[in-house]
Amino acid sequence: MSSWQPVTNLKDYVSQNPPGVTFFLCLLTLAVTFICLSSYSYSHAVPNPDTTKDWNHLLSSLSQFQLCVKANASSSELVSPANPPPMKRDTLVHSSKTPTVTTLHLKVPVTVTSNSNSGALKDLALYTSLNSGQLQLGGNDTVHVTLEALSGNDTYTCLTISAPTHLLFMSQLPLECPASEENISPIQVEAKKQQRTESQTCYSLRSKNDPSLTIMLTQEERTVAVRHLLEVSVCLLGICVIFCLVASTHSLVRRHHWNGLDLQSEPLIDS
Repeated sequence: MSSWQPVTNLKDYVSQNPPGVTFFLCLLTLAVTFICLSSYSYSHAVPNPDTTKDWNHLLSSLSQFQLCVKANASSSELVSPANPPPMKRDTLVHSSKTPTVTTLHLKVPVTVTSNSNSGALKDLALYTSLNSGQLQLGGNDTVHVTLEALSGNDTYTCLTISAPTHLLFMSQLPLECPASEENISPIQVEAKKQQRTESQTCYSLRSKNDPSLTIMLTQEERTVAVRHLLEVSVCLLGICVIFCLVASTHSLVRRHHWNGLDLQSEPLIDS
């Protein structure tokens, strides 16, 4: 009676069953990957995969538009304040049927450029109203936007946005924009994607992705995700162990089967 030799049996199985070995290696690789991912998720901030919309998304959608001065606008309309004085992180409730409106004054990574040679844009403020659907936020709510160039800063712009609270990403806000010492009257512009006319003065926006504005998983959500990854990893490792035991036993059974055939064939060979 032959003894159980697991290493030899596994070697035989590996040489005789390449598909089974490939499947085993896939399971083992997946288990190790989940363990590494759980370790990384536990010690690092991880973006929330269930949230695709954040401030980077909003600013990118806004940058797709050109802000053009209306061709038939009078000079009085260009310098008149288009919206009331901004309220910093304030919330207004108009009625029970109207959604809560929040006004924010934020410093965002957006650059404003002009198609005309108007020089520096430090004393420029642009106001427009858009539909929330235009900004890819869903719904049909009105969003009021004012952009004011920061003096001495070419990479950031002050954004005053007034919109229903549920459209804004309150959990991950950009820095608050510093109060301006000058009272600049905003120019009322219209947002358009189509080609501008030569007589119109238009302003282009260019946003830069800011990792700090990405919505991350909370500590509680990361803990749940890590626990689930470890549970799956343990299950996969258990399957790998069972697979090895079955492979070694299967090789042992096959060896006994072939030994039995050899014993039965011996008298025939001797005769």
